[in-house]
Amino acid sequence: MEWFRRLRNHWIKRRVTDARYLKLFDENSDEIVVFDTETTSLDPKTAELLSIGAVKVKKSTIKLSDRFEVVVRPEGEIDAESIKIHHLRHCDVEHGLSAKEAIEQFVDFIGGRCLAGYYLEFDRAMIDKYLLKLAGIRLPNRGIEVSALYYDYKIGRIPQGYVDLRFDTIMEDLKLPRLGKHDALNDAIMTALILIKLRRDDE
Repeated sequence: MEWFRRLRNHWIKRRVTDARYLKLFDENSDEIVVFDTETTSLDPKTAELLSIGAVKVKKSTIKLSDRFEVVVRPEGEIDAESIKIHHLRHCDVEHGLSAKEAIEQFVDFIGGRCLAGYYLEFDRAMIDKYLLKLAGIRLPNRGIEVSALYYDYKIGRIPQGYVDLRFDTIMEDLKLPRLGKHDALNDAIMTALILIKLRRDDE
C-alpha cells in the first residue's frame, strides 16, 4: 500500500549516513528509469558489478539523449562463463570506474524516480549491496517488474495457460526490435520498449 511505503521510506531516510543519497527520496512521478546490470556471476551475494545501463522513460518516449552507461572495475576475476554472456573481459573493464564511483553516478541519474527492469530484483540487489556500504540503506525507489506486467498481459488472453517469460520470447511476441550485442544499455533500452508496449496495450 502506498501509505505504508511512504511511512517506511520516512524511517529509512533517517538512517542515511551520507546526505548525498537523500536525493533518492525526492520522488519524480513523471519519469521512470529502466536499468540493467552486467555482473561477474548470477549470485548477488558474491557477484561484482561490471556495468550499469539505464534510460529514462517519460510517457511513451525513451529519452536516449539522457541515458546512463558506465563500466565498473571489479576487484576480483571475471568468470569465464560470465564472459560468454556479457562479453566483458578484464581488459574491457580494467580502466572502468570503481563500484563506489559508479553507484554515486547512478544515484545522481535516478534520483527518486520509479525503477523498472527485467527481473528487477536481481539488479536492485546488486545496487543495494554497494549502497548499504555507502549510505546504510537499500534503494527506496518504487519498482516495476516488466516480466510481471507481461505475465498479466498474457494470462488474461490465455487463462490457465503457460506464459513463457524469457526475454527473447517477450521481445518476439510483442514484435519489438532486437538491438545489437548483449550489454547493459541495450538491454535497458529493449526493456523500456517492452514497458512502453505493455502500458500502451493496457490503456
